[in-house]
Amino acid sequence: MATSLLIGLALVVSLLLGLPLFVIMGALAGICYINVSGETLSVVVGDIFYAADKEILLAIPLFVLAGQIMTKGSISKRLINVARSLTAGIPGGMGVAAILSCAVFAAISGSSPVTLIAIGSLMYPALLEAGYSKKLSAGVLATGGTLGIIIPPSIPMIIFAIMAGVSVVDLFKAGIGPGILLVILLSGYMLYARPKIHTTRFELKLFLQDLRRGVFSLLMPLIILGGIYSGFFTATESAAVAVLYAVVVEFLIHRELRFSEFLAVFRETAEMLGMLFLILILAVSLNKFMTFEQIPQQMVDWMSGLISSKITFLLAVNLLLLIVGCFMDIMSAILVLAPILTPMAVHYGVDPVHFGIIMIVNLEIGYLTPPIGINLFVASGIFKQPLVDVIRAVLPFLVVMLVGLMIISFIPMISLVFV
Repeated sequence: MATSLLIGLALVVSLLLGLPLFVIMGALAGICYINVSGETLSVVVGDIFYAADKEILLAIPLFVLAGQIMTKGSISKRLINVARSLTAGIPGGMGVAAILSCAVFAAISGSSPVTLIAIGSLMYPALLEAGYSKKLSAGVLATGGTLGIIIPPSIPMIIFAIMAGVSVVDLFKAGIGPGILLVILLSGYMLYARPKIHTTRFELKLFLQDLRRGVFSLLMPLIILGGIYSGFFTATESAAVAVLYAVVVEFLIHRELRFSEFLAVFRETAEMLGMLFLILILAVSLNKFMTFEQIPQQMVDWMSGLISSKITFLLAVNLLLLIVGCFMDIMSAILVLAPILTPMAVHYGVDPVHFGIIMIVNLEIGYLTPPIGINLFVASGIFKQPLVDVIRAVLPFLVVMLVGLMIISFIPMISLVFV
């Protein structure tokens, strides 16, 4: 017991000192098995293999790779041109174009930071040129980038599906309604907050020209999502199709991606995924131990004595997840909390797929809240603005996102209408 306490204290100190999460996960898994279940360390190794032996995991590196290829190529630029020409003539149309560009690119990449980098680096100068302030431009793009994890396909959705034992395809379908809702709310705010600038005239000829140039970019989300929802291919197969399609379009049709950049894409993808997979497989091992010890069920029994209604539970879990989103990255939060909170949600009559969307939207907002908010740091870097200014810029958009969160939480049909 004394040894376990010393090791536990060492882990807490390591966490405070910033030791990588996968190291802490691995140590916790080992300690739990050896000191509580009486098993040997070899069982942990077996569980790690079990966690990694899942076909759906292949979808994560493939979606990330497809997003990186499109970021380096011209797909994002062509998507922006279509959105800009479509919204021309609308007061505040450029801001709406920024939201639409992020939404369409999100339906391809599945990643929030990738969406922000790809769209933000091109759209930010265009917004400034159109008369938008630096504050409003940074705010709309940092917030629009978060759509990358709620509009399917989404990497966090895949992680949640693995940890909570729900269907990835059902989660993808459930993300459509909330994604559309958030796009409408954010676009509505941009129409309200538009600067007093001259509005350009909609030109059908220019729109058709941009549409023709961007047709292959627009077809990509239709092919990927259409294939998944029709059952023509699985989520993993759709990720492979996304990579193949991106390579064909960028190399053979657009011809704007050099081979040297293509090699860099593979290197950056590998670096991004290295730590994620280590955390994932160790978290699955720890989750198996918690299930063996009936920890989630004990938490449900404890919570039942404190909270009696579904509404109170949803309010409490939203508050908890918003706080967690301020201090944990979305992957770590899902890996740790999904196995514990999902059984509680089911106990209170919340559909597990609907709860997955609630959790992801909460943690999506975490991308915009200090001190860990990833999109805040990414936006500060690519827009060359102080972090404090970016935080101030996203505050009005946070209010909009919170309104969307409440609607999604208490009107489950928005999430389940396509499931």
